[in-house]
Parts: sequence; C-alpha cells; structure tokens
Amino acid sequence: MARILLVEDDDALARGLTAALRGEGYSVDPAPDGETALEMARDEPYAVITLDVNLPDMSGFDVLKSLRSNGCRAPILMLTARDSVEDRVRGLDLGADDYLLKPFEPAELAARLRALLRRPAADPSPIIRVGNLEIDRSRCVIWVSGEQIDLRRREWVLLERLVVRVGKVVSKDRLAAEVFGFDEAVAPNAIEVYIARLRRKLGPQGPAIRTMRGLGYVMENTPAAET
Repeated sequence: MARILLVEDDDALARGLTAALRGEGYSVDPAPDGETALEMARDEPYAVITLDVNLPDMSGFDVLKSLRSNGCRAPILMLTARDSVEDRVRGLDLGADDYLLKPFEPAELAARLRALLRRPAADPSPIIRVGNLEIDRSRCVIWVSGEQIDLRRREWVLLERLVVRVGKVVSKDRLAAEVFGFDEAVAPNAIEVYIARLRRKLGPQGPAIRTMRGLGYVMENTPAAET
C-alpha cells in the first residue's frame, strides 16, 4: 500500500482526490499548505508526493526546493493550472518528476502515480524492524519475535503510523486524522481504544507504545516488558 502525500489547498478537490486514490488502494495523507507538507514529509518516507503549485503560504516551487534540499528522494508530481513552458522548466529543474495540468480526471492522476511508482527505488523498503517487531508494508503483515500477528485494518494503519515515526511523539489528533476518514464520526476515546488493542496484540515482546500525557504517543525501540 503505497503512501502518498497530497498537497492541495482546495478542500473540495483534496477530499475528492483523497477518496479516489484511496479507492485505487493508496494510503493518502492530505496537506493543505506548504508548511504542513514539509513537516509531514520530515516524518514520513512517502512513496510519492503530489504538489500543487499555488499554495496559500508559499509557492509549490519553494516547497519542492526545500524537499529536495532536505534530502527527500520521493518522486514529486506537480499539479498546476499554469500552462507556461517557463513554469514547467522551473519545476523540472528544481527536481519535479512530472507535471499534470488542471483540470484533470482522477483516473489520469492515478495513472501518473502508477508510472512514477514503477520507477526503480520509488518506494522505500517495505520491511521495517523495530526491536522484535518486523513489519512488511507491501503485504500488510507483521511479526513479533517471528510469530505472525493478525491486525484489523485500522489497527494496521495506526501501527504503521507509529512505526514510521519510531522515537517521535505523534499527537492523538494526527493519529485520528490518519486512521479515520474525512467523514467518519470518531468517538473521543477511539484512539485510546485502538492503542490498547495494539498493546495487547504486540504483547510484552513487542515494542512499547508509551503514552505522553497531553502530547500523544511514542513507539519505543525496546520491548514493552523492559519499560
């Protein structure tokens, strides 16, 4: 399940594209502006990034330049209503991999993403290890001390969100936004419930998930039994 960062300030368009891409089997994180996109890209090794040129806080070109200067190697697809050669050349020179002119059909966007993901090394290694936990992101399978553990879909998404940010505090609100859809009603204690389920399934040999009161949760590199 390739994870995509969708940088788009038009809320209606972002919702529509997110729903369409999730329907194609992608995991999508929407970002409404450049600063949010840069923060999310620092935390997550995205398989591909779609980046609108016109953003409310900074130019998409500035976001692109910052991403590349900070070592981001993910393929970047620029979305723009601008049809000038100068803009396309500028984006490609700054490190963009492809351009898609607005308006476009979601099917064309999905096809462009598939093409980018077929390129060698477009997606980060699917295998991640945290202590005794091994997670295969390509097959959505996990093992703890060699024993395969069954997870439900939302448990899997929550675990993956913590694993890719191991050692970093992830806020409850951010986890809720990534685990649940835009239009889903979320109970106030929903994340606590899923965290409790994950802890039970990972057991004492799995990595500890520590509650940081008032801040969120952090996955540690040590077994829960040692904390």
